[in-house]
Amino acid sequence: MNEPADSKAGPITRVRIGVATHVTPKSSLAGNEALQDLLLVIDDCIDSGEIKMIIDFAAVQVIDGLAISALMDLQDRLIKLGGWVKISGHNSIVAEVAKITGLSDYVTFLNSEGERDHRPTDEISFGPGARLGDILVARNLITEAKIKEALKLQERLGKRMGQIIIDKGWVAENDVLRALGEQLGVPFVRVRPGLFDPAATSLLEHSVARRLCVMPLFRIRSSLFLATAKPQDMPTLEEVSERLQCVIRPVLARKEDIFKLLNESVEIDDLQFDMVGDVDEDFAVVENLQVDDYSAIDEVAAGSPVVNLVNSIIQRAVRDGASDIHLEPFRTHSRIRFRIDGLLYEFTAPRVELHPALISRLKVMANLDIAERRMPQDGRIQVQTQGRSVDLRFSSLPGLYGEKVVLRILDKNQAILDVNKLNMCDENLMIFKQLLDSSHGLILVTGPTGSGKTTSLYAALNHLKSIEKNLVTIEDPVEYQLDIINQNEVRGGIGLTFAKILKHVLRQDPDIVMVGEIRERETAEIAVQAALTGHLVLSTLHTNDAVGAVTRLIDMGVEPYLLSSALLGVVGQRLVRTICPSCQSDFLAPLEIVEQFGWQDQGDVKLSRGKGCDDCYDSGFKGRMGIHEILKTDPDLQKLIISGPSRDELSDYLHGRGFRNLFTDGLARVLERRTTIEEVSRVTSI
Repeated sequence: MNEPADSKAGPITRVRIGVATHVTPKSSLAGNEALQDLLLVIDDCIDSGEIKMIIDFAAVQVIDGLAISALMDLQDRLIKLGGWVKISGHNSIVAEVAKITGLSDYVTFLNSEGERDHRPTDEISFGPGARLGDILVARNLITEAKIKEALKLQERLGKRMGQIIIDKGWVAENDVLRALGEQLGVPFVRVRPGLFDPAATSLLEHSVARRLCVMPLFRIRSSLFLATAKPQDMPTLEEVSERLQCVIRPVLARKEDIFKLLNESVEIDDLQFDMVGDVDEDFAVVENLQVDDYSAIDEVAAGSPVVNLVNSIIQRAVRDGASDIHLEPFRTHSRIRFRIDGLLYEFTAPRVELHPALISRLKVMANLDIAERRMPQDGRIQVQTQGRSVDLRFSSLPGLYGEKVVLRILDKNQAILDVNKLNMCDENLMIFKQLLDSSHGLILVTGPTGSGKTTSLYAALNHLKSIEKNLVTIEDPVEYQLDIINQNEVRGGIGLTFAKILKHVLRQDPDIVMVGEIRERETAEIAVQAALTGHLVLSTLHTNDAVGAVTRLIDMGVEPYLLSSALLGVVGQRLVRTICPSCQSDFLAPLEIVEQFGWQDQGDVKLSRGKGCDDCYDSGFKGRMGIHEILKTDPDLQKLIISGPSRDELSDYLHGRGFRNLFTDGLARVLERRTTIEEVSRVTSI
C-alpha cells in the first residue's frame, strides 16, 4: 500500500510500498547537514513503526565517511528491532566505495532487478596467499606460457613478477594490481574524486602523506581506510596509526594516482603546506571567513592558495578534455563539475566559504569588476598550460547562495578545422564540399546548443580561406582566431548587433560572410539578400533538424520566393559519444534489433559497447563524433519552398526521395561499432 511522502521530509521523499518504506534523498550524502536531513526522516519512520527500509541512492553521486558510519549504525539499530536497511539505485562510484569500506558486507545493496549484487558465478574466487600467476591465468588475462617466461625473468632479474608482467605490457597495470590485492587480501582502488572523503584526507598532514606515499580515503568509526602502494609496509601503517589514533585498513593503489590526487584534489590547507609555502595568514582568513565579508574575500582571492587552486582546476579540466567548468554554490558546500563529452562529472566539492574567493580570483583573471556581485558578467581569460594557449569564456550568474560561474574552454589545439575530419560519411562530405564550392548562396548549419555547429562553420571557413578572397565573420563571441579572416564581435551593450554589423560588412567588399547565428527577422532578411547579391553566406540556426530550418526562416518573415532562390543547403548535426577503446567489447545483435532496423541481409550483425573502465569515468564512452544530415536544394525543392510548405509537407517530400536523416547516419556508425544504438537514440530524440 502506498502512502504519500512525509511533508516533514523536505528534500527527501518517503513512501511505503508493501512491507518496506522507500526513502529517497535528493542530493549526495556528503556533509553533515545532508546526512542529518536523512536521519531525521529515518527517525520519523522508526517512530511510526517502519523498520524495514530501502534507501534509493539514484540522486546520491558521492558518499562520505560520516554517511557510511551512519548507515552501519542504522543497520545495527534496525536489526535489534527486527528490521533492516537496504540500498538501491546506487552508481558505480558508490558501489566501489561500499566495497572498499566493507559497507556492502554490512548493508545489502540491490541491483536493478531488486536482487542482491553478487560476484559473477563464472568468476573464481581466490583467497589471500594465492599465487599471482594463478589469479591472472584464471581471469584469462595471461597465458601459462607467459607466466613461465616471467618466472625465468624473475630468477635472472630479481624483480617482482607483477612488475615484470607490467613492464612487458602483457597485462594492464590496474589488472595486475587488482589481482595483487586479491593475493594480499586487500581491496584495490583507482583513487579518483568520489572515492575519497576530503574530511578524511585532511586528517593527515600533506607533507607526511607525500613522504609516506599514502592517502586517507575514509574514516569509518575507529578505522581509517588508507590508500598505499605498499600495503605490507608495516612501519608506514604504524606511523599513520599512531598519528591519527585509529586502526589502519590498507587499500592498494597506484603510487602515481596517490601523488596526483595529493597534488590536484587537496583542500586549501594542504595547498598552503606543499604547493605554496608560508601562507598561514591567508589560510587563517579563509578558515574564519564569513560569506558576507567581501573585503576579506578579495584579499583571500589574491592569496597564493586560491591562485593555485584555480590554476589546478583549469589545468585538470584542460587535461581531461572538458568543454566547460561549472562552479556552483549551495547552502552547505560548493561544487565544481566538468562537462566531458557532453555530460557533467563532479570534480570536487570545496567548502562553501571558499566559493566567493574562487569567483573573485576568476574575475581578476577576466578583468571584471570584483565588487559587482548582483549582476551577471561576461569576460575572457587566456592561460598557458601544457605548452599551449587556451582561451576561457567566463560567465557569471547571481543565485540564491552566491554567484554561479561557467567557464567555456576554447582549446584551438582540440578544435577540428578540417572538413575532412568532421566525420561525415563519403556521400555527405561530397555534398558539403559541393555546397562550399558555390560562388553565392546561403548555407545553414542547424542543431541544438552543443551539437558542434560552430566547429563545422570554422572547418568550412578554413576550407574556403584564400589570399584571393575576402572572408568576414560576425560572431558572438569570437571563439577561435583564424589567419587571413576578418573577424568581428557582436557588442549588444552599444547596439552593435548581428544585423547592424552585417549591413556594414556588406559594404566591405566581402566574398564570403559567416554570421555566427541567425536569431531574428532582420538578420535573416539581410543574410538572404546578401546571398542573392553574389555573396556566399554561412550561418547557424537553432532547429532540431535540417527541415526545420526552412520553416523557421519562413516563420521569421523571410519571403518564401526569396528563400527558395538563396538557400543552397542545410546541414543538420548532432554529437554522439564514441565507445571507449580501452573497454570496448563486441556482441551479436539480438534478432529483434536486427529485424527492427532491417539488417537481415547483413548476416550476423556484430555491435559494440563499452563496459566502463578507469579511462572513461566508468561510462563506456570516450570522445565524440558528429552525425549529419544534409538537405541540398534542388529545383523540385525550390518549387515546394515557394509554396510556403508546412513541416509535414517537407518531411513527406524528403521521405519519398530516400533522405539520409540523422538517425540513419547514426545507425551507420553503430554498424561500424563506433557508438551504440542507445547513444544515437538519446541525441536524435532531442
